[in-house]
Amino acid sequence: MNYQNVTPIQLCQAAITTSVVTLYTVPVATRTYLKDINVCNTTGSAVSINIYLVPAGGTASSANALVYSYSVAADSFFHWSGVQVLLPGQTLQVSASATGTTIMASGGEAT
Repeated sequence: MNYQNVTPIQLCQAAITTSVVTLYTVPVATRTYLKDINVCNTTGSAVSINIYLVPAGGTASSANALVYSYSVAADSFFHWSGVQVLLPGQTLQVSASATGTTIMASGGEAT
């Protein structure tokens, strides 16, 4: 498969909870390019975040963390940019040490 058609998309926009939650799953016969992540902390205290790129059928752990235990200062934000290729069935999962943060991630889907 050549994956010639790339469509820019917002992968997720959500509040981050204290439980690990799946925000995006790569569709069948698709590769996803993760390009940009913004996490906003709207609280008056620092919040630690975890962002995982989990293989199909796997579980979130430090072994597949893109960001692990990163402290986002009070009333501040964290920005990641780069390129990560996610394969079919792979997921983007997140968790935080407390509520009060939001995440937005964008990239492209190639078919």
